[in-house]
Amino acid sequence: MYNPTYSTAASRPTILVVDDAPENLEVLHHILNDSYRSIMASSGARGLELAQRSPAPDLVLLDISMPEMDGYEVCRALKADERTCDVPVIFVTANAGDNNEHIGLSCGAVDYITKPVNPALLRARIRNHLVLKQAADRLRRHGERLEQEVAHRTRELSLARDAAIHAMASLAEARDNETGHHIRRTQNYVRILAEELAKLPKYREVLTPAYIDMLYRSAPLHDIGKVGVPDSILRKPGRLTPEEFEIMKGHAEIGRASIERAELEVGSSIDFLGVAKEIAHSHHESWDGSGYPLGLKGEEIPLSARLMALADVYDALISHRVYKPAMPHAEAVAIIRAGSGTRFDPAVILAFERNIDRFLEIGQRYADPVPLAPAEQLP
Repeated sequence: MYNPTYSTAASRPTILVVDDAPENLEVLHHILNDSYRSIMASSGARGLELAQRSPAPDLVLLDISMPEMDGYEVCRALKADERTCDVPVIFVTANAGDNNEHIGLSCGAVDYITKPVNPALLRARIRNHLVLKQAADRLRRHGERLEQEVAHRTRELSLARDAAIHAMASLAEARDNETGHHIRRTQNYVRILAEELAKLPKYREVLTPAYIDMLYRSAPLHDIGKVGVPDSILRKPGRLTPEEFEIMKGHAEIGRASIERAELEVGSSIDFLGVAKEIAHSHHESWDGSGYPLGLKGEEIPLSARLMALADVYDALISHRVYKPAMPHAEAVAIIRAGSGTRFDPAVILAFERNIDRFLEIGQRYADPVPLAPAEQLP
């Protein structure tokens, strides 16, 4: 009777042998003993248990006709488990016949050997499949390293892109006496609105998670064109004259042109720059056609710009500016509501209505420092 033993040669490949006949286990052990570390299991369930331990065996020799859990079932279970799915399985069985072999290979086995076993043939088959497994393992590890490197490089590029966007956007905001908090608030407002609209069938295919992320990252460039507006107009504490307002309106076209030049420098279109260009150029367009710079109407206005329009106006209302104090949230909400169908897309208004409390929370989380009253300012 065979008494299971384990080789002490830890560097040898490990072969798991599963067979309910002790005499077969003994024969296979003697065939394997010179070159491999062998582990024996006398039932399908025990073989599956041993295979799922860590580390997994390098190869499995598996009988088919076993009580309770046959070899086909064991093989399917091994291939369904991510811990053992890459372990090659060779059926070693007395069940001859093309149909049995077809079933065994369709379960995921790599080979099928019939008893009585030819020792030289078995060793050769094992050796070949171990070589193939080692090659596959090397390729898989190499692929994993490449994926990690690509992910690392992608994160670096994404961080560099976001840093550049915020640097450019902050430059424009600084010239307008605004703060980086305006950038944070508006990009969060845009994401909230987009996520709400994405629940509707009409927008679901457009407002994918990837596109919403692109909106979020592109939104800070909405006022990049202000870098081309004179300080005397940007920082004027009173109402602009009609002539000054026409110059101010030019920031939409300046923003579009500057982003377009960046695209030309790159030499190809980049999705997030395309979205940023839409936002910069069209976020002052109005649903009723009364906006600028082109007087676009309704859905002629890019969806990205329609979202940004509401986000930007709401934030302007609740924020202190050199020409006005901050407005209470409730008053800002009333003004936004009144703009449905004139200044704003009614669908975007509905998305806003469902998220008014979240707008308030974002506004409070990224609130600007309270400006000093004139008497409190340093000389």
